[in-house]
Amino acid sequence: MFYCGIVGFTGTNQDSTPILLKGLEKLEYRGYDSAGVFVPNADADADTLVREKGRVADLEALVATKNISGTSGIAHTRWATHGVPAVKNSHPHVSADGRFYLVHNGVIENYLELKQKYLSDVDFQSDTDTEVAVQLIAKFVTNESLSTFDAFKKALTLFGDSAYGFLLMDQAEPDRMYVAKRKSPLLIGVGDNFNVVTSDAVAMLDETHDFIELHDGEVAIVDPNRVQLFAADGRSVTREPFHLDIDAAETDKGIYPYYMLKEVDEQPVVIRRLVARYLTDDGQIKLGQAILDEMEAADHIYIVAAGTSYHAGLVGARMFEQWSNKPTSVYLASEFAYEQSILSQKPFFIFLSQSGETADSREVLQNVNEQGFHSLTLTNVEKSTLWREATYALPLMAGPEIAVASTKAYVAQVTLQAILAYALADANQMTFNLHEQLSEIAVAIQSIVDDKAVFEKVANQMLVPETTHSAFYIGRGADAAVALEAALKLKEISYVQAEGFAAGELKHGTLALIEEGTPVIALITQPKTAGLVRGNLSETTARGARPFTIVTKALAQTGDDYILPDVNPLLTPLVSVVPTQLLAYYTSLGRHLDVDRPRNLAKSVTVQ
Repeated sequence: MFYCGIVGFTGTNQDSTPILLKGLEKLEYRGYDSAGVFVPNADADADTLVREKGRVADLEALVATKNISGTSGIAHTRWATHGVPAVKNSHPHVSADGRFYLVHNGVIENYLELKQKYLSDVDFQSDTDTEVAVQLIAKFVTNESLSTFDAFKKALTLFGDSAYGFLLMDQAEPDRMYVAKRKSPLLIGVGDNFNVVTSDAVAMLDETHDFIELHDGEVAIVDPNRVQLFAADGRSVTREPFHLDIDAAETDKGIYPYYMLKEVDEQPVVIRRLVARYLTDDGQIKLGQAILDEMEAADHIYIVAAGTSYHAGLVGARMFEQWSNKPTSVYLASEFAYEQSILSQKPFFIFLSQSGETADSREVLQNVNEQGFHSLTLTNVEKSTLWREATYALPLMAGPEIAVASTKAYVAQVTLQAILAYALADANQMTFNLHEQLSEIAVAIQSIVDDKAVFEKVANQMLVPETTHSAFYIGRGADAAVALEAALKLKEISYVQAEGFAAGELKHGTLALIEEGTPVIALITQPKTAGLVRGNLSETTARGARPFTIVTKALAQTGDDYILPDVNPLLTPLVSVVPTQLLAYYTSLGRHLDVDRPRNLAKSVTVQ
């Protein structure tokens, strides 16, 4: 399944129910269709398992009608893969004997085979793969007299190459949680007289900032005052917690109606953080020399990413090639994982991922590691899987990004790639100070986000009306890459069919889709191709399109719609993308949609 949410708590003197529910609230941005909670040690007359289709608020309303309390419990938000969104398919799932409760992220690929082989006599209550796991554990305990831990481990051996993050509770051991992970993120949070388990640290920052990372194949037993960690071969593992220095307030919307708007507004701050972290005032680079040495020695850079990160990679590739004369190729992780191109003699890989958990990218990284090549992950989540498994890793410094539609992480990825490309360039050939340029860009973005009313008006006129079924973003060079990202933002949160592409390709087929009133937004920031893009735009207006131009000041002409401040042409994507983010936001808002949680999408995709 997509990135569902897991939280668990076990302590000695706190009521777990409000902690679990609040944790689920923090995970709402990940995308889900149902939620559930299980609390052992509850009042004998109360329901200890409560599940509900819909929002966490719906679950909370139902829980409020029950008398549920206890010092431990597990909870989950689900995104449907096996079985439609329904209460019966919601987590936690319970074994037929009522003893074991399980929440699960991932997909058990061979669940039907296991069901037929081991559980033909079990009356299943759901259509999920997860119920197979909990019924297996119960059967091994009952029929083979195994301990819960041994039954749990035996079940894990049957799941083959499946992705999973499991959190199990046994009614007979009400203060203990059993944890296992493979290809799906799980963390154990440690505290005084309590411990927690979560698929995302954000969910438990109100409780602790200290976490133990689980590696693939590991299993853990979590009690209120003890964490036991075991490798796949049964060896005991000792791993110190890492401290996550994130202000819990960063995960709140504050005065904003939606996280996306808050995160768009935070982009100038993100750039300033990156500048402070990686650049000196005179433009010198503050990066590990080993990273730069390896990149300098490479004869080709391969950027691997997905979605918005892929678009950021398209922008970054131009910087690496034009500033540092380093041949650079950009690949979709989902394609490269299974059809690897012929590589150069000394390749170096850069992985871009907001979450650091993208399953397709991880598949590529594992292939890269097996071939002995070195890599660098740029991610927003330290200690994530891609962070740990790459040769090197650098943080994006964007802070938690909650809205499904990525904005500030994209800007951070482009900025950090610019810093790397600048570091590899011949200093004598660079005619500008990157520190100064990025500082000016932060100011430029601030001026754009202060123009929100402009973009709200344009969105309401061009994109919100029900008669608008499609829209097009066009540009050339770096603008073509931004057009792809702009179209993705519009369609993912407003459901307007949007397409972004190189403007010169209009006449090779896409003009057939232009109708009277079709919005066509032209990005014009590249001096070499500005006239060509204007000509391509004229081709659409001649066929009835409704144009809107986003142009840098130096290239502006009378009648242009929105003027951007001038910056280095290869850095303009940091500025030109912001109007498109706001257009998408106000289109979604005008269509009365959930800006932060668009349908059918999740924040991080951890399965292939």
